[in-house]
Amino acid sequence: MSSTDTRCCSSIRSCPKPQGFLASVITKGLLAVLLFGVCWAVLVTEFKPGQNIFGLVILFLSAVCGGKLVGAIILPNLPPIPPLLGMLLMGLVLRNVPYVNDAVFIDQKWSSSLRSIALAIILTRAGLGLDPAALRKLKAVCVRVAVIPCTVEACTVALVSHFLMELPWIWGFILGFVLSAVSPAVVVPSMLLLQADGFGVQKGIPSLLMASGSFDDILAITGFTTCLGMAFSTGSTWLNLVMGLVEVVVGILAGMILGVVIHFFPSEDQADLVLRRSCMLLGLSVFCVFVSHVAGLGGAGGLSTLVLSFIAGISWDKKKAPVAAVVGRFWDIFQPLLFGLIGAEITISALNAKTVGLGTAALCVGVVVRVCVTFTVVLFAGFNLKEKIFISLAWLPKATVQAAIGSTALDMARSLGDKQLEGYGMDVLTVAVLAIMITAPIGALAIGLAGPKLLQKYTEIEETNTQELQYKPQRDSWLTGFEPISIDAAAVTLPCRVFWMEGGPDETLRDRLKPVTTGKTAKPSMKHVTTSHTLKPNHSSKWLLGTFPARIATFSLVEAIKRHQLVQ
Repeated sequence: MSSTDTRCCSSIRSCPKPQGFLASVITKGLLAVLLFGVCWAVLVTEFKPGQNIFGLVILFLSAVCGGKLVGAIILPNLPPIPPLLGMLLMGLVLRNVPYVNDAVFIDQKWSSSLRSIALAIILTRAGLGLDPAALRKLKAVCVRVAVIPCTVEACTVALVSHFLMELPWIWGFILGFVLSAVSPAVVVPSMLLLQADGFGVQKGIPSLLMASGSFDDILAITGFTTCLGMAFSTGSTWLNLVMGLVEVVVGILAGMILGVVIHFFPSEDQADLVLRRSCMLLGLSVFCVFVSHVAGLGGAGGLSTLVLSFIAGISWDKKKAPVAAVVGRFWDIFQPLLFGLIGAEITISALNAKTVGLGTAALCVGVVVRVCVTFTVVLFAGFNLKEKIFISLAWLPKATVQAAIGSTALDMARSLGDKQLEGYGMDVLTVAVLAIMITAPIGALAIGLAGPKLLQKYTEIEETNTQELQYKPQRDSWLTGFEPISIDAAAVTLPCRVFWMEGGPDETLRDRLKPVTTGKTAKPSMKHVTTSHTLKPNHSSKWLLGTFPARIATFSLVEAIKRHQLVQ
């Protein structure tokens, strides 16, 4: 290598490398250009405006950008706006803007197939996410919150849509079960934020809602697939009912058989076990969804996928987490496709104003009934009035399941070429999209605004059990030089609760924080400290900040520390 080459390489190495947000944006931009360029280089003449692959690539990239932009909107003290709204809106825009809709053409068969794959991935994640131990220990209130509101809302929407929208009874129940599922994509992130801040943790409200949400979705999907099979069966009402039950049984049996197969294959001694299990699970799930339509048992596919993934999760036990992570990566790809394609199914100019109005009315009636029923089922569950109101409001958002199954009936009707059934399917899809656009943002905002006001904040502080500590109360202040924190001497009783932090204050402050133990002033040893409230600055040493008896409000000291920025 010449000296010039050496100097050039040295100069390149010495150049500052992009880091952080800038590097992330540049990387994602290059990946988008690369995807576009590879498709063009491979397909050449077929990759141009008005062609199917071109439309899919543009839709995918637009949906990803829309999701990122909406997800970047951060409102103080509120949960993030669901990115899926941006994905849905980009699909609507691409379909309804003149000239753009001609360039971004997507074949209906491709759209239907991609949405079916996304449905298989969602059902696989739902099955893997079920915890058998939690299922066995599930409290009665969790069962009531999961089952009763979902069932009552489905029946209410079926009743209202039958008389308002003139849908046949079976199509009314299809719409009802589509709308009755709560959205984990909205509820779970919002609950995690509240849980991290300590709201409702003491009574387990975030955990209750997250666990109930999974069972709520499975019940809605099961009801939907059963009604779907009945709607497309030919024959008498009783025969259709029997066929619906047959599809449920076939779906469960097929899922159990395939679950046993995937338990043994691939075996644990094989290389790349996680990759092979992931491919096997996703492959079987997609196969079940598609082959059920080929066999004329459309309702069995989704149910068999749920059972299959649930049994796989049980057999793999703790080793299912890496597989679930791989499935999650596939969902990251298919989520923008799903919501973008759902948005692109709606042509605003072709919408019937009557359908939109009556569909919105049916949706609103169902939501109101759901809120009231949810409030009723938690009346005697040990919650106060504010907590009951919050649980009812948290059951509002709809998004993921509606996008996954909202178009399934329309796709099946199109495959049969029945215009009347296509009309019913379009009505179901239209109301499903309205449900996403209305309830997802309102539900997220309701949870974010109501949570801190209606739920009690709780910071988990465990009591010491290694040594009994006796502390001398001070009437002025625990922290010299800070706001006085009044202590009632009569309230000082055992057991005491210990506060500690990771990272130490400076020497002067540390000296002020010595407790009084058995009448002697001494530096606390770490054996006094168990798990308790933690503040996390940039250091690693641990110092005792102070203690309060269990009967004294334990939050004032922590808040005083935060207000005066004891920890930088």
